[in-house]
Amino acid sequence: MTLYLLCLLLFCLGIYCVLRKRNIIKIIVGLIISEYAVNLFFILIGYRMQGRSPIFDQKADILNMVDPLPQALVLTSIVIGVASMALLIAIAMRIYEKYGTFDITQIKELRG
Repeated sequence: MTLYLLCLLLFCLGIYCVLRKRNIIKIIVGLIISEYAVNLFFILIGYRMQGRSPIFDQKADILNMVDPLPQALVLTSIVIGVASMALLIAIAMRIYEKYGTFDITQIKELRG
């Protein structure tokens, strides 16, 4: 139960960074933290104490196998997350080239 609470705490930390920080880089780091918290939560859902890997064998029983679906979802999420974070970092670099700052409040003032 404490692992789930720590996962929730990590997610809340990431959302706090997204909502309260004004630096674009810190917002991107907050998104990364919250994404990894969700991935950790999915892995914790599929975990079993002394579980076996989900490889079927002729004489293996399926009673104590871990669920492979959350593992596949997390692998897919990692690939999508890397692509979206690369896009966000590229956009942040273009914003810095145009405005010369990462601060959101200054970018709003520099309309034009």
